[in-house]
Amino acid sequence: MGLLLRVLVFAGLAADAYIHWTFAPDMAFVGEGGAVTGDVLFRAQAVVAALAGLLVLAWARRWTYAIAFLVAASAFGAVILYYMVDLGTLGPIPDMYDPAWYAEKTISSIGEAVAALAAVAGMLTAGRGRTDGTPSEEGPVQRQRT
Repeated sequence: MGLLLRVLVFAGLAADAYIHWTFAPDMAFVGEGGAVTGDVLFRAQAVVAALAGLLVLAWARRWTYAIAFLVAASAFGAVILYYMVDLGTLGPIPDMYDPAWYAEKTISSIGEAVAALAAVAGMLTAGRGRTDGTPSEEGPVQRQRT
């Protein structure tokens, strides 16, 4: 179960990272002249998603799952929010309102949702059996032959 959760988190965040990195050049016009442009936000999201996915893949700990959850859930929330509501410019963040829905947005959203749900499951199961939060290195309990 642990390996499956790690792979789901990684795959979901990898899809998110790929889509954001690929679309970053198309977002350069968003927020021109402001503190942060859309391409910078998309590249930052891609890098953070990739790093969070690699963290979970390398170390399945509650804290790595928590980071992955924050990255995936915030990205999923942002894409849904900016699809439904035109918030305008929020401080240094440009107006990212995009009422269109297309295949790449679907792939990214599904990846984010899967990663967030798998990260929650990972947080609940990582380190079970030990009190210090690290996973148990022991295998299953062996029955003694009588």
